[in-house]
Amino acid sequence: MSTIEKIQEELDVLIQETKKHEIILHNDDVNTFDHVIDCLVDVCEHTLEQAEQCAVLVHYKGKCAVKTGEYKDLEARCSKLLQLGLSAEIV
Repeated sequence: MSTIEKIQEELDVLIQETKKHEIILHNDDVNTFDHVIDCLVDVCEHTLEQAEQCAVLVHYKGKCAVKTGEYKDLEARCSKLLQLGLSAEIV
């Protein structure tokens, strides 16, 4: 077994052990596009373009994954989105 193969196997194992979660933003009939966009820029650190695209996807598809990462990081962000009146969950 060569060194390159061994390193690749170790990398594969590390990648599999890290479980990623997502914040899913759900559509509602209350919040404006501008409010949703502002929240995504502030809370999820989206660019204006990313936030606009997510807002459109949520509007037409009913939901959209707006942030991916480790649960600990997403928990505070999701709580903030909820406090701002958005409908979101971590999956």
